[in-house]
Amino acid sequence: MKFKILTLLLSLIYTFSFAQNITVKGKVVDGKDGSAIGFATVNLVDLANKPIKGGQTDLNGNFSFTKVDDGGYILKISFVGYAPFSESIVATKDQKQLNLGTLKLEKGKGALLNEVVVTGKKNVIELGIDRKVFNTDQSIVSQGGSATDLLATVPSVQVDLDGNVSLRGTSNVRILIDGKPSTFGGGNITSILQSLPASAIERVELITNPSSKYDAEGQSGIINIVLKKNQKIGFNGNVAVSAGRFDNYNANGSLNYRDQKWNISGNYSFRDGNRPGAGKTNTTFLNPATNVAPFSFSNQISNRSGQNNTFKVGAERYFSEKTSVAVSGNFSFGNDLDRDDLTQRFLSQSNTLLDYGSGFNNQNENDFGYDLNLDFSHKFKKPKEEITGNFSYGNGNQNQTEKIVQNFFDSNGAVSQNRISSDRRNNVAEDTKSYNIQLDYTLPLKGESKFEAGYRSTLKYDDQNQYSDTLINNTSNYSKDNTQSNFFQLQDIVHAIYANYQNQLTKNFGFQFGLRTEQAYLNTTVTGLDANGQSLKIPSKLSYLRVYPSVFLTEKLKGNNQLQLSYSRRVNRPRSYQTNPFPDRSDRYNIRIGNPNLKPEDIHSFEFSYAKFWPAVTFTSSLYYRLVNDVVQSLRDNNPDELGGTISRYYNLSKNQSVGLELISRADITKKFNLTGNLNFFQTYFKGVADLGINDNSGFNYNGNLTTNYNITKGLSTQVSAFYSAPRTLSQGQIKQMLSVDGGIKQDVLKTKGSISFNIRDIFNTRKFGLVTNNGLFIQEWERSRIGRVFSFTFSYRFGQSNPDGKKQQKRPAQQDDDMGF
Repeated sequence: MKFKILTLLLSLIYTFSFAQNITVKGKVVDGKDGSAIGFATVNLVDLANKPIKGGQTDLNGNFSFTKVDDGGYILKISFVGYAPFSESIVATKDQKQLNLGTLKLEKGKGALLNEVVVTGKKNVIELGIDRKVFNTDQSIVSQGGSATDLLATVPSVQVDLDGNVSLRGTSNVRILIDGKPSTFGGGNITSILQSLPASAIERVELITNPSSKYDAEGQSGIINIVLKKNQKIGFNGNVAVSAGRFDNYNANGSLNYRDQKWNISGNYSFRDGNRPGAGKTNTTFLNPATNVAPFSFSNQISNRSGQNNTFKVGAERYFSEKTSVAVSGNFSFGNDLDRDDLTQRFLSQSNTLLDYGSGFNNQNENDFGYDLNLDFSHKFKKPKEEITGNFSYGNGNQNQTEKIVQNFFDSNGAVSQNRISSDRRNNVAEDTKSYNIQLDYTLPLKGESKFEAGYRSTLKYDDQNQYSDTLINNTSNYSKDNTQSNFFQLQDIVHAIYANYQNQLTKNFGFQFGLRTEQAYLNTTVTGLDANGQSLKIPSKLSYLRVYPSVFLTEKLKGNNQLQLSYSRRVNRPRSYQTNPFPDRSDRYNIRIGNPNLKPEDIHSFEFSYAKFWPAVTFTSSLYYRLVNDVVQSLRDNNPDELGGTISRYYNLSKNQSVGLELISRADITKKFNLTGNLNFFQTYFKGVADLGINDNSGFNYNGNLTTNYNITKGLSTQVSAFYSAPRTLSQGQIKQMLSVDGGIKQDVLKTKGSISFNIRDIFNTRKFGLVTNNGLFIQEWERSRIGRVFSFTFSYRFGQSNPDGKKQQKRPAQQDDDMGF
């Protein structure tokens, strides 16, 4: 909170004005088709690189700075996907207005000014009409880490210890890669993020209230991860290697060749590491039966280890400046070895020991996955008229063997008469196939209006075959357990069409209306045998047609202020693990089970945003309201089959409402020091369900993070990132608070073509994730954490052509070498 207040105070300090009287204006357009570029970042600095004016272009690409003193300045322009632009200008006393005319930005090319190549870093935060863009390729604290580690540093995003991603405190978020759902390895997004190196990511886009153009999936919105693409002419490449504590090793290398007709690329990444952890589950039964121990304590020591290899190859053919076709493939294989050692104690009302247990769970998993992609793009003669398409196929195979042993003894060390020991073996084979078929068309209309339409089909087929057997008492033989052996099939199919219309009614006011229609199917089938060996086949089918509208109203005010009001309807569909009705018995006293009859969540989201831009400060705020019907949540209850055990099942609750305020700001304190932070407050209301014994519940929640960057000397920089999440309300309890601090330092070497970095994640060893459940029958505290902080060293090197057109780069005069980047 103190850091956030400091950021806001700095924002006020930088809000100043001068007695200037010259107006500087211009228009920013695409260098090829001449179309206007809205929301480009424009800065005016003096010859000492001191910020004078700053802001963004409107929807027509226009910008205007008033009250500018006479003198010499440098105009700097940047926008996502375009090379930075810089131009020297002179304002004289006899001018009331300096019109710079049309300024052209080039895609993927550097800015050339008086035979001087100007290079530099992108703005960390950039704003679009429906998204916030965070340029993450300069992140130091995630060097040597995965995409999961990088996302944990992005404002508004939270990541728990299992790699599950949340946006604004809600875990039901849609994650896209390069604008489309990944079919890689069957589409398991958590596995994809943990195997994807952070060094492969260029930027992260947060779309908290997406338009109808995007898949309606995701309660809290969309996180779009944009991977780096090399657009330089000639041969280029880079390599990066890192080593860290707990024998964690990463390597990543890429090669790229491009000429006027072809772009050919390849990438290989390797990850090998260990993730030691600990956990506990403590349960207090409020009104226990006479044969149930009122207190139980479970402690877990775990280690997750494994290797992963990922290959990516691709080729794009440019048939003309307007038409291209690309093919690419991703291939991944790896092995995971996981071991959990479990100890348990069961106490009486007077805290005397009744029983205790020990056991372990060993898992060995082999994974192989791949996806194949075909993309095409064609631009018509009319500027900004374009059609694009994608077809993707992904396949993932997982083969897992699991051995679960639990032994129980009484207080005298004899075999317990109250609890049955077990020795179980599971073999699980999973095969997932995913398809994505997509076609998008953009048609510019009169003036600044445009029409977008498209079609998308996503199809996912998931087959899970589990064979389970149990050790026969007093023997060394195992027999098949029919109650735990099953074949689970899932079909998740969505067909969608959409249309969007966007227009600029006045110079400052614009709108966008959209409509998306989806026909969805969620079908599951469970095949198995009952305890008597009789065949069972339980099908479940869900089919629904829904319309998802979206509305955006944007007003650009004087003084670089901007307002936006938006509404969208969305959906959150149940996942396969939430619908599989066969129990997970990794811990017999804390069993999890799915529900094949779950309905999808129906979400209505409203958002009112305000943005303000100063020369050294960017500030955005969003007031939002979200209504979720048919909320999917896991509820815990007593397990009648296990004394002192609990069982959790997924159910549809009635509704959940959230009202929140989110603040995001970046402040350039000095030329060398800057802060980026966010704070999110929200009040949550859960509507109870009498039939499930759930009462109404509500609570106030907040979270935030702060990232600081400091350039010690030229080429030497540091970064510190801190995150805090207060306890968050659930229908039966709350998620416990979470705190972590990461830090890193980086030194450029080899004439800035290479770098050496060192970082520490979770510096104070405080990162924990936990739940507290209170359902009126028992109070259960569950917690997991990593054992020890993680640090790593990374070396990276870039080679090949260093400028876009392959020409020799000319050096800037010596007196202009410092602080000319942006």
